[in-house]
Amino acid sequence: MHLEFRHLRTIKAIHDAGGLAKAADILHITQSALSHQVKGLEDQAGVELFARRSKPLRLSAAGLKLLRLAERILPEIEATEAEFAAIRQGRMGRLHIAIECHACFDWLFPVLEAFRRAWPDIDIDIRPGLAFNALPALAREEVDLVISSDPEKIEGITFNPLFDYSPTFIAASNSPLAQKPFVVAEDFLDQTLITYPIDRARSDVFSLLLTPARVTPKAHRQVELTAVILMLVASGRGVAVLPDWVLREVRYQPDYITKPVTEKGLTKRLYAATRAEDVTEPYMAHFLRLARTEPVKLQRA
Repeated sequence: MHLEFRHLRTIKAIHDAGGLAKAADILHITQSALSHQVKGLEDQAGVELFARRSKPLRLSAAGLKLLRLAERILPEIEATEAEFAAIRQGRMGRLHIAIECHACFDWLFPVLEAFRRAWPDIDIDIRPGLAFNALPALAREEVDLVISSDPEKIEGITFNPLFDYSPTFIAASNSPLAQKPFVVAEDFLDQTLITYPIDRARSDVFSLLLTPARVTPKAHRQVELTAVILMLVASGRGVAVLPDWVLREVRYQPDYITKPVTEKGLTKRLYAATRAEDVTEPYMAHFLRLARTEPVKLQRA
């Protein structure tokens, strides 16, 4: 038996309408074409699907089996068609994000909250990119966007610039470095430096300052959480260099002092890596616009 979706729609339309004439109007076909379709379906099934002498027209036991099948399958088909239409129109999709940045949660959540209100049908998820190879996962379509400060040349991947930030020195208010207008690499020689648990090559303070100057701090401690880093710094157990958006709330607190790193300060750029073909998707373009503007508000706060 060769059963098509149109056959299920026919069975349901006749049942709902109670007759061939009204069902034909629902299906936008002639009554003759509908009768021909029903006869062909009954020939395939080898049984009658309707009790034709009844008014209104009623389904036979075999017809009721097909009706139950139609009532189970057709809503799923209609929902899938609606989803495909929404995807074509750019209203639905997936935005699974990998983050190669411990401190990015500070500005990312406000961005995602604004994005969610504008695109409620987009499926959002976040994966810490530090635990796996985020960029290869992006190429394999396991994630859809990677937040990174280290752009690479990868075929099919676009690094969309978001915003610049300043890695900023922070220490306890009673630190001997409090009187300095800025810090330089040599200032770390007798300090315990607290960083996130990442390779030195990907750490701003090492890659931009200490490694080029061939300076090694007295001690190096790695801590997962920003709040814990700040707590350790306030208690005088070490110093840190953190993105300026992280320090928006603590820079004026009496427990801390913040200083530029080098006389001119350091600058780093953050990127959102996406597959090249996804950049023009309406929801992706909107997310990128939000990610370029919302974090700046935090930097100025």
